[in-house]
Amino acid sequence: MSRHTYLCPMRWGDMDAQGHVNNAIYLDYLQEARVDFLLCGPPVMAQLLRTGVLVVSHQVEYLRPIEFSERPLRIELWVDSVRVGRFSIAYDLWDGDTLVARARTGAVPFDLTSQSLRRLRPEERDHLAASLEPTEELRPLPRLRWSAAAVEQVFEFQVRWSDLDSYNHVNNVKYFDFVQEARINLLASVWRPGDEVWLLVRQDLEYLKPMDFRQQPYEVRTVVADIGTSSITLAAEITDPDRGQVYAAARSVLVCADRAGRPTPLDPAARHSLAQRLVISGD
Repeated sequence: MSRHTYLCPMRWGDMDAQGHVNNAIYLDYLQEARVDFLLCGPPVMAQLLRTGVLVVSHQVEYLRPIEFSERPLRIELWVDSVRVGRFSIAYDLWDGDTLVARARTGAVPFDLTSQSLRRLRPEERDHLAASLEPTEELRPLPRLRWSAAAVEQVFEFQVRWSDLDSYNHVNNVKYFDFVQEARINLLASVWRPGDEVWLLVRQDLEYLKPMDFRQQPYEVRTVVADIGTSSITLAAEITDPDRGQVYAAARSVLVCADRAGRPTPLDPAARHSLAQRLVISGD
């Protein structure tokens, strides 16, 4: 079966301070393509969307920056695995003839009435299997676990009413906003902006529990997982500071580059500061 194609228009407000589409906005584009795929299928797929589908993971590989254009982006989408109670969707995101990102989304059917996971019905599984195209997996970034002794950068944030989705939970794409705000907060504490820029090249996130609207703040706790010649890997958890509940776990790989996008070695002072926060998995 041919891949599902969705033409996604850009908005001027999708741009970041560097004049490119913000990395978190890519998830909005993927969500629009995914919803279009479900709504354009048989009624059973639209019903699946209405009764409940939870995103449980995202992997995004950023290949090229996207500059604003009136030309829509082309998103090719297909199913790359189907199990009893879970399926995975793969994407290629194109800007003209340039492949700018690859991504994977893990999703599970959810019963909104009972607020519980369920298995795929035979007719749902049959339709998803008709779009099946097994694909080489994106190499996963291992989840990092760290002890209370780790040097964390703690960032508080509040959920906005507009962050909620049609299921009345925080929309899965908004988690990338929260992780991004915390990441910028950490980098600002260790790096003085000069001619270099940070390029996000990969981001993985697992959703562990739906997050609800509330007036009290949540937290993102971020640590340094790895330091390379010109790259760093950060690990983060979105948590409830009062109950210790973890809602999501994320890893982000960034490359330090010059204004032309060429990797450049980390500044020694920044490297030293980052090294003070470096943790070892399982410490």
